Amino acid sequence: MKLPKQWFAILFGLLLFLFTGYLLLDTFLIPHVYTVVSTEATAEPATEPKTETSERITIAANANANETVVFTGSDTEAETAVPAQETPAPETVVTDTSYSDGNISVTLTTYRYLDTDVYVADVKLSDADYLKTAFAENTYGRNITQKTSTMADSVDAILAINGDYYGAQRSGYVIRNGVLYRDKSSGNEDLVIYQDGSFGIVNESEITAQALLDAGAWNVLSFGPALVTDGGIAVDVNDEVGRAMASNPRTAIGVIDDLHYVFVVSDGRTSSNDGLSLYELAAFMQSLGCETAYNLDGGGSSSMVFMDTLINNPVNGRRSSERSVSDIVYIGY
Repeated sequence: MKLPKQWFAILFGLLLFLFTGYLLLDTFLIPHVYTVVSTEATAEPATEPKTETSERITIAANANANETVVFTGSDTEAETAVPAQETPAPETVVTDTSYSDGNISVTLTTYRYLDTDVYVADVKLSDADYLKTAFAENTYGRNITQKTSTMADSVDAILAINGDYYGAQRSGYVIRNGVLYRDKSSGNEDLVIYQDGSFGIVNESEITAQALLDAGAWNVLSFGPALVTDGGIAVDVNDEVGRAMASNPRTAIGVIDDLHYVFVVSDGRTSSNDGLSLYELAAFMQSLGCETAYNLDGGGSSSMVFMDTLINNPVNGRRSSERSVSDIVYIGY
């Protein structure tokens, strides 16, 4: 029996619909795991070679714990060591808007700027190692997402903001905590955070991801654009991200001085918060004293978490709620 031509058209249309639906699901919803990030230490501790004098070492404390007796060699040889004077650890002080422990200092301030609430975390560190990034589900891949607050809790973050949402793109360099995950260029203007905590702005069309890694890049965020470079505003009043609206919730990070940073998130898209344009955000970052500042993923992704508390008021579509994203930038141990 010969089928009418219209049946072939219907069948072709149905197959095309199913294939298009699969492509959309694969692009935006179906998770693709590429790498599960290990949190276990891989390096073995160095072992001292045995010698005749170190073959047998026993440490014992006297009953009053005032001295330590170290026995080496025979049981009759003993030496009394005077214990080193310990320096008391700095006290950790936490309030609703601040954290301080001697190594990390975070102070939160809320500004009302151009009819928009802007949340600023001023961060000072004793070491660049406290500035970190993390993946959703501790996994590098596509369409793998969690809320910023969930990721922050999983890594015991003191402070966290959403990152560049790398998982929504198929290109753009991804270097996280010293590991290169993606080296396909998107031509973006990237933020490079080096091992010493300094910031740099590079164009992917001018340098490879491997060259950045070799130069000491510790984290590379591919979203942009740069907002402030060398203390000056780096965007024009008409610049915008893709098809984004002129005024949006925003997320940005900036450096003021050595190991002195600002994490910034603004509200938007509500009757009480207009949101900011890129230029307005850049002007605000400059007013904070940033030498370099960079725009991260904004809109419904914009979120800041401090000590397990969501600080801003994110808008996900028409609802007031956190959007799940693929990565965060955070402060923690």
